[in-house]
Amino acid sequence: MCHFTQRSSTFLFPKLCNIFWRIHHTSTSHLCSCSKIISDEKYQDPFQLGRKDLKNLYEDIKKELLISAAELKEMCDYYFDGKGKAFRPMIVVLMARACNIHHNNSKEVQASQRSVAIIAEMIHTASLVHDDVIDDANSRRGKRTLNQIWGERKAVLAGDFILSAASVALARIGNTTIISVLTQVIEDLVRGEFLQLGSKENENERFAHYLEKTFKKTASLIANSCKAVSILGCPDPKVHEIAYQYGKNVGIAFQLIDDVLDFTSCADHLGKPTAADLKLGLATGPVLFACRQFPEMNAMIMRRFSKPGDVERARKYVLQSDGVQQTTYLAQRYCHAATREIRKLRPSPEREALVHLTEMVLMRDK
Repeated sequence: MCHFTQRSSTFLFPKLCNIFWRIHHTSTSHLCSCSKIISDEKYQDPFQLGRKDLKNLYEDIKKELLISAAELKEMCDYYFDGKGKAFRPMIVVLMARACNIHHNNSKEVQASQRSVAIIAEMIHTASLVHDDVIDDANSRRGKRTLNQIWGERKAVLAGDFILSAASVALARIGNTTIISVLTQVIEDLVRGEFLQLGSKENENERFAHYLEKTFKKTASLIANSCKAVSILGCPDPKVHEIAYQYGKNVGIAFQLIDDVLDFTSCADHLGKPTAADLKLGLATGPVLFACRQFPEMNAMIMRRFSKPGDVERARKYVLQSDGVQQTTYLAQRYCHAATREIRKLRPSPEREALVHLTEMVLMRDK
């Protein structure tokens, strides 16, 4: 999978169709033979290691929001309730520590690096609010969405407000390079949403389109946040690239597994309806792989599963095919790429925690 490591400035897909065909024709019997990502070194729990730096995270986010309007405050507090796993901020603080240790053996997270973790969670949450409006979603994280409770217009404004507060916090860091890196995330989120609204007739282009959308909507935030804290903690451009590539690969793997869970997890456990992507007319990894065994799905993809019975038939085809297994295998490959990158840093508990985080991404069930 030599094409998984690209330059950080762009996300290119040279010969991506070759990757697609090679993975598709790999026997699923080989899936279990992949070497385990988890290392023989003492296990480092990412959540335990990151707990100190994430203490009072959501309280600090609420301080950034500085809301006077009661209804807007209630809307923002609804999602920043402290019940999430803070997956992205946790990656960011662990990367900050790993890079600091690599550079000068400092285990402390700088205030500016912790600010990046806060900003990343704010950007992520704002994107969820806007996504729910675009998708007309009814539930998120096991509860009703903002747009269902307060309406679409107010939900859009709440998302805008969170983004504006994140921008103010970003400006306060006072580093133009960091500002440039993190504003790229917002641009990618918008471009990714436009990519999701489109589709490709050519099957090979369709898979490249899917992976590019996945990077921009999900992985860019993790990749650029990791890069930002590496810049703040270490002057070496090679370390910045390591941090970026780790975040990119983990982010893509995370979304691939999310797309798998849309077919394999029950709605109550997942916190949102299953087959949600099909209902939105989206062809994700499991669908694109299943298409090779059931070519009749191509017509359904092009009409975005809009005819009666399309969603049910497509879900049936996916579960009858090896689409779920192949998408999981692809996620494994991205996680292996992330592991190879992070192991270039000096050994540390934080580095090992980031290695084990890739295993957690693959094993998660919601």
